[in-house]
Amino acid sequence: MREARGRNRARAHLDEFGSAIIDEAARLDAALVDRDWTVHPDGSDASLFDAPSGALAMISLGDPENPHVLLVPGVTGSKEDFTLMMPGLAAAGYYVQSYDIAGQYESTAAGPERLSEPRGHYDYELFADDMVAILEQAPGPVHVLGYSFAGTVAQLVLVRRPELFASLTLLSCPPQPGQGFRGVSRIGWFSGLATGRIGAALMIWGLHRNFTRVPPGRLAFVDHRLEITRVAAVEDIIRLMKRAPDCRPQLAASGIPKLVAVGEHDLWPLRLHSTFAAEIGAKVAVYRTGHSPCETSPHQLNRDLIELYSRAA
Repeated sequence: MREARGRNRARAHLDEFGSAIIDEAARLDAALVDRDWTVHPDGSDASLFDAPSGALAMISLGDPENPHVLLVPGVTGSKEDFTLMMPGLAAAGYYVQSYDIAGQYESTAAGPERLSEPRGHYDYELFADDMVAILEQAPGPVHVLGYSFAGTVAQLVLVRRPELFASLTLLSCPPQPGQGFRGVSRIGWFSGLATGRIGAALMIWGLHRNFTRVPPGRLAFVDHRLEITRVAAVEDIIRLMKRAPDCRPQLAASGIPKLVAVGEHDLWPLRLHSTFAAEIGAKVAVYRTGHSPCETSPHQLNRDLIELYSRAA
């Protein structure tokens, strides 16, 4: 009986957040097929951005005179996570950019040893300074999406430099400050005992084992990306995620439009995401997928981003 009540509460949340909508975006997402994820969108430009931590690999698509959108991947991720989203956003009239954060995939050489005052580990300041440097190159405020760990970094940057933001989207972002893994389904109780090295090893092992059952083309790219990504960077980020800052008061006070976007089968329970969204004054969008709506529900996510951006305008 208790499990049935829990399912009913979850269903109420999903219906309230509109994840049951069947529209053209949902139909396009349902028709997605496996692909070669190393291939960038047609018309996009690949470049290297000279950030404080070193050279960051970036792709850009659209007219630079249009409003700017920055899509930032998380730990073990890369700019390719947004390959299916970028064409739709560019077609809607936005200049879209994404980059591999320091230590990940093609930004593997970027790290704390390359800072003007070298440090021994990756830290929040490194990732925030890199993001600030990119945002400062835009002609005006930017629509920022932070995916997972990058959502925490984006919160820090918004607190520090609010004038750089036109809107903020937190995609599958840890919804709790402090020990951010404590609320993860099934393993939250254990996460506080695992070191950064153990946590990184478990994450990488799980990605290789394909417990999320991604299709062959995606798995091949994930394996390739992990061969290049710097393990020390993953270890440091896992440590950082276990002491996430609490930016909720400043986010709630911000006047920009905010969106919490998440799959109904995310690592963290939906109730934590909905509570977090209420605390910061954000709208919520839920998709019938897992931790990666940018890969599995890109058209629906774009639909909701464009609506968010219109509110900012």
